[in-house]
Amino acid sequence: MDQSFCSTERVLKMAVWIQAQQLQGDALHQMQSLYGQHFPIEVRHYLSQWIESQLWDAIDLENPQEEFKAKRLLDSLIQELQNKAEHQVGEDGFLLKIKLGHYASQLKSTYDRCPLELVRCIKHILYTEQRLVREATNSSSPVGGMMDSMSQKYQQINQAFEELRLLTQDTENDLRKLQHNQEYFIIQYQESLRIQAQLTSLATLPPADRQLREPALLSKRATVEAWLTREANTLQKYRLDLAEKHQKTLQLLRKQQTIILDDELIQWKRRQQLAGNGGPPEGGLDILQSWCEKLAETIWQNRQQIRRAEHLRQQLPIPGPIEELLNELNSTITDIISALVTSTFIIEKQPPQVLKTQTKFAATVRLLVGGKLNVHMNPPQVKATIVSEQQAKALLKNENTRNDSSGEILNNNCVMEYHQTTGTLSAHFRNMSLKRIKRSDRRGAESVTEEKFTILFESQFSVGGNELVFQVKTLSLPVVVIVHGSQDNNATATVLWDNAFAEPGRVPFLVPDKVLWPQLCDAINMKYKAEVQSNRGLSEENLVFLAQKAFSSSSSSPDDYRNMTMTWSQFNRESLPGRNFTFWQWFDGVMELTKKHLKPHWNDGAILGFVNKQQAQDMLMSKPNGTFLLRFSDSEIGGITIAWVAENPNKAGERMVWNLMPYTTKDFSIRSLADRISDLNHLLFLYPDRPKDEVFSKYYTPPLSKAVDGYVKPQIKQVVPEFTTTNPDPASGNPTYMDHGASPAPVNHPHTYGIYPPMSESMLDADGDFDLDDTMDVARHVEELLRRPVESQWGGQQS
Repeated sequence: MDQSFCSTERVLKMAVWIQAQQLQGDALHQMQSLYGQHFPIEVRHYLSQWIESQLWDAIDLENPQEEFKAKRLLDSLIQELQNKAEHQVGEDGFLLKIKLGHYASQLKSTYDRCPLELVRCIKHILYTEQRLVREATNSSSPVGGMMDSMSQKYQQINQAFEELRLLTQDTENDLRKLQHNQEYFIIQYQESLRIQAQLTSLATLPPADRQLREPALLSKRATVEAWLTREANTLQKYRLDLAEKHQKTLQLLRKQQTIILDDELIQWKRRQQLAGNGGPPEGGLDILQSWCEKLAETIWQNRQQIRRAEHLRQQLPIPGPIEELLNELNSTITDIISALVTSTFIIEKQPPQVLKTQTKFAATVRLLVGGKLNVHMNPPQVKATIVSEQQAKALLKNENTRNDSSGEILNNNCVMEYHQTTGTLSAHFRNMSLKRIKRSDRRGAESVTEEKFTILFESQFSVGGNELVFQVKTLSLPVVVIVHGSQDNNATATVLWDNAFAEPGRVPFLVPDKVLWPQLCDAINMKYKAEVQSNRGLSEENLVFLAQKAFSSSSSSPDDYRNMTMTWSQFNRESLPGRNFTFWQWFDGVMELTKKHLKPHWNDGAILGFVNKQQAQDMLMSKPNGTFLLRFSDSEIGGITIAWVAENPNKAGERMVWNLMPYTTKDFSIRSLADRISDLNHLLFLYPDRPKDEVFSKYYTPPLSKAVDGYVKPQIKQVVPEFTTTNPDPASGNPTYMDHGASPAPVNHPHTYGIYPPMSESMLDADGDFDLDDTMDVARHVEELLRRPVESQWGGQQS
């Protein structure tokens, strides 16, 4: 990563606590709620600079091997607190000194046995603070418009939650009023029964007494019954009004849930999929979880209200439509909570999409509403199974798959754990391994590296004291199973195409067979930058070169390719014309070579790379002799060659462009590109006119030290015989290399030092290319030398 970018990012992060202290209202309340006994806010305040300068994100919470790093950070944090405490003076300082010392002991006691939990806690705090600050600040940066849009969207969601809160509070008040009125109605009803009983008992009295008391009782009964009739109608109206309000609340709940689950969560999943192609990280789930928890809380409150309304109806049945309305409300709220629970059972960390058998892999599954619905009180178990594309289709159609699987995964059961500090409920599968795979019959030209599987995660748990039982399932992104590393590049092509061009809600795992060239350019550029870990992506000229290669075209205009489409077959099924490899295999080779050996040179702009032989010749012929450039080989996967301009040895006064046979990973594992360029003295200027040492010297290997204890260290250097001669210098004990005019005659090397074998014929091939394998790509001969007795090489020097 670019160092200036890192430093800028760190400066921005250093200001987080200062800005967090300016938060107001709900944002300030959210920030304060992050702290407590698990991590006191005073520690955050007094160690803000130290906390924000640590590389918390560099620790993988899912890797137990990282615990020693977390322990080191915990020890450093405690040491910083103790140092801060010791420097406090004065009356106020005395109290603070005691307080900070107490916090140091408290944190050590809390996290000493689980230091990764401290890292998890602080990462959660920093992420939430940054989010709150970001939401509260109108950024003036180029992404300000996007941030404003996000803030507006978040504001709309929060406003909807506030409206739901008020509606729920309103229906709660109405429900209490209804309950109070119904209780009074029942009391009056009991009074009417008592009056009726009194009237009945009058029959046992003498007629005179009955006539004296009966009129008053009849009048009282009539009054009470009239009141009961009116109040029964009022209660019925209250019930209907309450049901209508619940209908409105549930309608808004559905709308809010659709926005969060079908828009925001789906977008997060899409970002997660693109991150598999090297896109930006999908971002944390904290905001989504807070929204889902608010949904769960609101849904549960309304569900309880509807159940209480149903209880009141059963307690005092009044004929009317309310029974049907309450049944409908209860069914709707159950559907809503079911959709929320099943949709928020997600894969936080996807398994690798290129999955090799007999190799350990990991994944993390999370339930976003697990904490709020108290699912963690009886921790559910999650099971992982690998299924085929056809089985995945059947699962989504709710067809009975009879527990079919397409292979056997070891360590495929895991209990969900609740993390108190972050409020997350998740299952971390750390040591899964695919023991075997059962492949299906392939279609047409489809190869094994085009066959897609998926990991099915499933669980069952209850909510609300076994009131509701949910069976939840979620499918991973498609995975391609391989048994050998040689299949990796073709499997990666399948994954790249799927991640880039899959549409939301598709039938597993359908993707278009052809896409527009600009769409493919976006995908491979994203992948290239991620693989090479560079901010320097593919330029428009690079993409034109790739289009020429992909479509066998000579046009150099980007506009000519904008409406062209590329099929999957062209991408990675059919070989390029005249080659035995596909477009993707060639491009993947370039990425691998650059990632492993050429990254700094690519970042420096020293490698043009995507230039063909004719273009290189046209560019170099207008430059002085000794000007060279680096381009990726057209003829070899994962090769890079040097092209330079020099005199034509066969025609005086004429110049020509020379090309070295391509270097590959094998060559650079022996000697780096920079050192090879340093060895070749006829290379003077990197195209267009930069002195080579100015560009490459910082990457040269330092000179070897002199002989120690009678041993002389061998030195590997590269030569091109037609352009160098070896000049033995007995005084120095090392050959020197001098520029040499190109000559058609063979170049013979003295065998005095045994480092370079004699060359008996010209090293130029028919195309004017040097084949270093045939000349002296050095290492093999040096290795042979090192195996011989020392005295035979160095004139009998004693070991």
